[in-house]
Amino acid sequence: MSGIPVTEAELHAYVDGVLPASRSDAMAAHLADHPEDAARVAAYREQIAALRREYDPVLSEPVPQRMAVPRRAWMRPLARVAAVAAWFALGAVIGWQLNTHTADKRGESTSWARRAAIAHVVYSPEVRHPVEVGADQEAHLVAWLSKRLGAPVKAPFLGSQGYQLVGGRLLPGDRGPVAQFMYQDGRGQRLTLYVRVNPDDSRETAFRFSQERGVGVFYWLDRKLGYALSGEVEKAELLRVATAVYRQLNP
Repeated sequence: MSGIPVTEAELHAYVDGVLPASRSDAMAAHLADHPEDAARVAAYREQIAALRREYDPVLSEPVPQRMAVPRRAWMRPLARVAAVAAWFALGAVIGWQLNTHTADKRGESTSWARRAAIAHVVYSPEVRHPVEVGADQEAHLVAWLSKRLGAPVKAPFLGSQGYQLVGGRLLPGDRGPVAQFMYQDGRGQRLTLYVRVNPDDSRETAFRFSQERGVGVFYWLDRKLGYALSGEVEKAELLRVATAVYRQLNP
C-alpha cells in the first residue's frame, strides 16, 4: 500500500466496496503479499454473507396490512403522521433484530456467545476449507494465534472425549482478533472453540449456556482469555466436552 500501513478501517472499506479506487489496486496487491490480512478480509465477507442470509428475507417481507395506509389518507395530516410512525416502528423492529447479531445491549456476554455461534455456523459446514491451518501444523497454529491475540493460546486435546483437532483459524472480533479451533468426531460431528482476549482480566470461571438457533454454546472467562464451545449437539454432551476443555486449561 505504497509504504503506508493498512488500517482496520481500510480493510472494512475494501470489503464494503467503498475504498477509493486509487487505493483499491494497492489494497489488492497488499492482500496478495499478506495472507493473514487476506484471510481476515475473507472472514469479514463470510460473516456479512451469513448475516444477509439470515436477515434479507425479513427485509423483503411486505409491510403488514395493519401498517398499510390508503393513498387518500396521505392528504390528511394525522394519517401522514400515523404512517410515518408505522414505518418508524417497522424500521425499529428490523434494526433491533439486526443489532442482536452484533451487540447485545442487555449484556456483552450474550453478544460474545452469539458471535461464537455465528462463527460455528459459518465454518463448521465447510468441506474443503473448514480451517486456515490444519492439525498437522498444530505447533505453528498455536504459536500464530498466540502472537495475534497477544496471549498464550492452547488447543486442548479432546481425543479422550472422542474428538480430534481439525485445525483453526483467525477471526475478527468486536474487541480484536479471535481464535477458533475446530474438532470433529468419528461421525463428522464438529465442535468449535472460540477464544478471545478478556480485556477485564476477570477471574470468573462459571459456565454459562446459550442456545442460538439450534447451536448450543457453553462460555466462560478465565483470567486473560474467554472461551466459548459451540456445537449442534445435546446440552449434556457439550457440557461434558466443555468441562474437559476447562480442566485441561486449568490443570
